[in-house]
Amino acid sequence: MSLFWGCFIALITTGFGFVGRLFLLPEWGAEFNLDAAQLGILGGIGIWPFAVSIILFSLFIDKIGYKTAMVVAFAGHLIWAALGVGAYFVSKGGDTHTAYIMLVVGSLILALGNGSVEAFINPVVATMFSKDKTKWLNILHAGWPGGLVITGMIVIFMGSAPWFMKVGLIAVPAVVYFVMLIGKQFPVSERVSSGVSYREMLAEFGAFGAMVAGTLLGLQVVVFLKEAGLVEASFRVAWIIAVVVGVVSAVAMGVYTKSFGRGIMAFMIIIMMPLAITEIGTDGWITAALEEFAKKSNFHPGWVLVYTSSIMLVLRFFAGPIVKAVSPLGLLLFSAVLATIGLTWLSVAEQAALVGAATLYGIGKTFFWPTTLGVVAEQTPKGGALTLNAISGIGMLAAGAIGFPLLGIFQVDTERQKLAENELIRENVPSIVATEGDKHELSAVTEKAGLFGAYFVADYDKITAAVDGISDKSKKEDVSKVIESTKALSPKWSLSKIAAFPLFMLGCYLVLVLYFKSKGGYKPIVLDGADKAHEAEPGM
Repeated sequence: MSLFWGCFIALITTGFGFVGRLFLLPEWGAEFNLDAAQLGILGGIGIWPFAVSIILFSLFIDKIGYKTAMVVAFAGHLIWAALGVGAYFVSKGGDTHTAYIMLVVGSLILALGNGSVEAFINPVVATMFSKDKTKWLNILHAGWPGGLVITGMIVIFMGSAPWFMKVGLIAVPAVVYFVMLIGKQFPVSERVSSGVSYREMLAEFGAFGAMVAGTLLGLQVVVFLKEAGLVEASFRVAWIIAVVVGVVSAVAMGVYTKSFGRGIMAFMIIIMMPLAITEIGTDGWITAALEEFAKKSNFHPGWVLVYTSSIMLVLRFFAGPIVKAVSPLGLLLFSAVLATIGLTWLSVAEQAALVGAATLYGIGKTFFWPTTLGVVAEQTPKGGALTLNAISGIGMLAAGAIGFPLLGIFQVDTERQKLAENELIRENVPSIVATEGDKHELSAVTEKAGLFGAYFVADYDKITAAVDGISDKSKKEDVSKVIESTKALSPKWSLSKIAAFPLFMLGCYLVLVLYFKSKGGYKPIVLDGADKAHEAEPGM
């Protein structure tokens, strides 16, 4: 079991890196004078490289061994700690440009290290507990919210302490898991011990999986290079390049494997994209949604993430009995119901009710990710490390490449609509509202090009000028309060649109439940020779 707990602490370490950066982004933005685009690049680079390393490692991890991936992950975490801490002192020395570059490069290496962690821990645990995968993958992935809770609490209590101390925290769990795992013997994977060939493994993922992964990866890289100012390309060109990468990947995989991919795997890939957006993408929005309530109640908004993560940490340890009672798909179906209700309720809840809604959402999202890994591991065991890890990589790519931009559009669109619908705004500042019958839209808007086409944002320069023109001081103050309140509450209101993602997942899970019921019920697929998977890797 010490091997399992070493993997658990490795996952805790990834949580340290993720939430530490999340809490420090505003401070870095102020210190390095970053605009929203630069801050977005710095935030995004801590996410999408995760998918690169987890997918690439999965292609040959059975050849190089799980221990090698562990060492690479450890190196990535230490390099991030060194670059992050070093950036602080370089910045204080006056060279903010070099310090910023150090943070960007360090964030890239951190994300690659985090992907390397999941590349080895998921197949190791699925192999160790081949007859109870969903239960133990849920327990393993309690390490992620565990890292969020521990780091979040430490960073909040550290308050205004120098940020190099917060960055350097990651070295502590990194050294712990390295010491625990470096002398351990890692098992041979279930796929290898059962004699499943490399081509058969790739066939489980197939042309469809390669197309989705290639498209998302191509899109993320091009958009990142565009936002970083390294290439000049429209979003339309970005999509074209992404689709070309996806098609080429699909053709190459299809020619080699002569397989579209397992149907269940393709279906789980489709579900994984809105799932990742619902879980990872929404965490930041939940914090923003409750920020106004946090200020009024005099507590750090980061406690919201700590609270929902605590729910996940506790409940994932008890996934085993729930899975036995309702099956993995039944658990996912129930989770989608709770997440949909929770997000919808969050969008309209006020004051203390927000905590109740956040609790419901926290319970709903708890089992999504690890139970999905469990289903993939149980239904596509021939896919080995590839199918198990690639679906996580696709989820992270979907959250970064599609989720964050889409959620941003949801927010600015909601903000614009709420301003246009407000009676006080329409009555006292008619110059910023265009009326077409019963339809009211802001005229003081700016059109912008986005990943999903043109979108419109409220132009606050025009709005401020219009408000300044109000002669009645009392009305002017009331209008200003409405505008500020709308800006503050728009993240919360937009959650109702995000609820469409778990609602879509709910429909998909219902289809899967009915499908397996027609086949006699949900049953894991066990490969011949899987019992030999507990033997050690050669040379390990």
